[in-house]
Amino acid sequence: MATETVNLWEMYERLKHNFLFNNDIDSIHILLTLYDLEENISNICPKYMCIKAIKKRIRSKLRKRKDKDLIANSVGILILEEVDRLELSFYIDGYKQGYYNSKWVNVLEEVALYYYSIEEIYEKKSLFHYYSEYDDINEIKKEIEEEINQLEKENKSIEKQVYDYCNKTIKNKILSLNKYVDKQLTIDYNFYPLHIREEGCILTLKEMNELYDVIVKKLTKSIIRIYKDAYWFGLNDKVLKRYI
Repeated sequence: MATETVNLWEMYERLKHNFLFNNDIDSIHILLTLYDLEENISNICPKYMCIKAIKKRIRSKLRKRKDKDLIANSVGILILEEVDRLELSFYIDGYKQGYYNSKWVNVLEEVALYYYSIEEIYEKKSLFHYYSEYDDINEIKKEIEEEINQLEKENKSIEKQVYDYCNKTIKNKILSLNKYVDKQLTIDYNFYPLHIREEGCILTLKEMNELYDVIVKKLTKSIIRIYKDAYWFGLNDKVLKRYI
């Protein structure tokens, strides 16, 4: 039995690896099937907001540079696919952890039954997924997030995974950013006829390393937030699932 558990875990990890590093879409669908979440696929929908957050952070970091928007947009294009795959992977992981956490599902179900009848829950498309006016529901969500924070503080699992992934997939791209930044046409009005020339940003190796560190830090923070949101959605979906 222990060997079977290890083998299954290894299979999960291989499928995740194939998706993250080889962009193998089939692997993620197989993984969802193994997690028994395939029928919930319509609810597994991350907002893909990490890139937006990264670009905003880059603009803030480079706020004194005229080409901050050019750099931020170029980074966004350059690492979009890698970041989106990571976001989806962690969203699925968070959703699965919430969906199969019987302790918190039971707690949420008990409170849901206090506010709604069984018939009302049966008819609902969503429970407390997006918003709740009830203080005890918000307190449950807060406790869950604190539990996730404490676990991450102890083992830094998400931080390590994000760091390793970025080191293998996007670091070289960021350290070669000068090659990828789009050129801009600039007009020098001090000359006649007008001088039109292409300009791109020039970043030193130190600046590119600092930029990479900013990206990884912001991505880690965003992924943790996404994991929590997905966890909460998984919990709510599992409560509803009990009444289908």
